[in-house]
Amino acid sequence: MRRLALAGVLVLALILVAAGGEAIRFGVIADVHAHDTDSPIEGKWMTNTEARLTAFTDAMNEWKADFVIELGDFINGWLVLGANPGDPARIPDVLAWAEGLYAGFDGPRHHVIGNHDVYNLDKAQYRSILGIEATSYSFDVGPYHFVVLDVQFAEDGTDLAHTYTGVAGFVPEAEFAWLRDDLAASDRPTILFVHQMLDAYIEEWGRPLIANQPEIQAALVADGDVVAVFQGHAHENAYREIDGIHYVTFEALVDQGTLPSWGYVTLDPAARTIEIFGEGEQASYVLSY
Repeated sequence: MRRLALAGVLVLALILVAAGGEAIRFGVIADVHAHDTDSPIEGKWMTNTEARLTAFTDAMNEWKADFVIELGDFINGWLVLGANPGDPARIPDVLAWAEGLYAGFDGPRHHVIGNHDVYNLDKAQYRSILGIEATSYSFDVGPYHFVVLDVQFAEDGTDLAHTYTGVAGFVPEAEFAWLRDDLAASDRPTILFVHQMLDAYIEEWGRPLIANQPEIQAALVADGDVVAVFQGHAHENAYREIDGIHYVTFEALVDQGTLPSWGYVTLDPAARTIEIFGEGEQASYVLSY
């Protein structure tokens, strides 16, 4: 049934191109949590990383995606619950191993830094292992603009590093200024990628998950070109629209007794739609902008 459904997605994409729209297609995964050890108390079976990540890259190669992106927590970090975590010094090698699997995709690959990614690493190590120059950057594909945002900062603006735990996020003023300038420099429909959710309020904290979330949301609305925010972290599908912007939280790839899950995303500039076809437990959406 999935192959038939995927065939339908391929036919739709061909129809869009034939109709004169330059359809852009990309694959999205969230919360891979690559590891060589399971976390039984959490119910995270991370020794299935290779099978799941390879299934994703194989699917994206078959679909001929323009690019792929993972939305953070690419690596779990040393800490597991209910098992011997072993030597934390091996975590950089685990990240390099996971990147080698991700490189099975024959095209551009993008990363969003997540809170788990800095549990045992600093950002310089993270960038070096993944071969990336920055954790906040933007790029264009066809008629669309894409922004990758790094929210792994303490509220004093310092980089988070070797935290071993922690989930809060923050955007310091220097990155915020860059974001505003970057958005202002483009008039293309824009999708922002972030790890922690930009639409979550934590009642027990009495504040948003990302501390300066209201200011960030206001900047996205003020720009006028941002059509969607794609995010991870929660491990479960979620969707809401705020001030005309679609906030989509993606299902985790990591095995939690769940099917391998990811999104096939097609952007159609002629119809002004964002179509997310969900694999596994990922929800499907057709969103207009």
